[in-house]
Amino acid sequence: MYADRHISVIVPAHNEAPSIGRVLESLFALVETNAGSPIVDLVIVCDNGSTDDTARIASRFPCVIVAEPELGYGAACQAALNYPCEKDIVVFVDADCSVDVSELPLLLDRIKNGADLIIGSRVPEYRQPGALSIPQLFGNRLASFLIRLFWHQSVTDLGPFRAVTWKGLQAINMQDRRYGWTVEMQVRAIQEGLQMEEIPVSALKRIGYSKISGTISGVLGAATGILGTLFKLLIREQFLLLKRRVGIRESAL
Repeated sequence: MYADRHISVIVPAHNEAPSIGRVLESLFALVETNAGSPIVDLVIVCDNGSTDDTARIASRFPCVIVAEPELGYGAACQAALNYPCEKDIVVFVDADCSVDVSELPLLLDRIKNGADLIIGSRVPEYRQPGALSIPQLFGNRLASFLIRLFWHQSVTDLGPFRAVTWKGLQAINMQDRRYGWTVEMQVRAIQEGLQMEEIPVSALKRIGYSKISGTISGVLGAATGILGTLFKLLIREQFLLLKRRVGIRESAL
């Protein structure tokens, strides 16, 4: 528990055997400074079609393991979210040791103070050399620029280390099952009028190779997925605005 709220952490994992154990160990080591009780109530690992020992290593820890054979970051997150349990705040953490999970209370503090969605922004000052590849840096900057351009919201990163209230997550109604998951969450939060904030977090050089930025197909898939999701949400929003205006005109007749 953290500030009397149930904390569920979701860890999507595809072939992360070298790092998953360290991530889980760090999560279960988190305790509230004053109470001395564990911060994390439940960790849900989604084994997303792994062909290595990811699931076996995760089973050594007191976490829930769900399987999702359909490859995709969004598919893995959705499978974990579907696990029936008490949820007040949901935290997303990658399984590759690319973030410092000891910084989780910084995100939760913002939620406690009224925010609905907190994004861990991997700012240069907190970034290890090699933590983000050139495609990742370019993609994040482009997507952040487009969000600022279309929705006038200050966004600097699509960082996967994030915390969101369960109520906010239900309002967002996530749909993406591939690469557009993170950007969909941020844009939908803006569209639903949720209080979204960013907080600087450490970006560490991941263990192992990236399944997205480490391959040409991954880079192309992520680019088309993220940009496609952005423009799909923009078109949908404009269509709803047009429909609403037409409805107002018809009602005035």
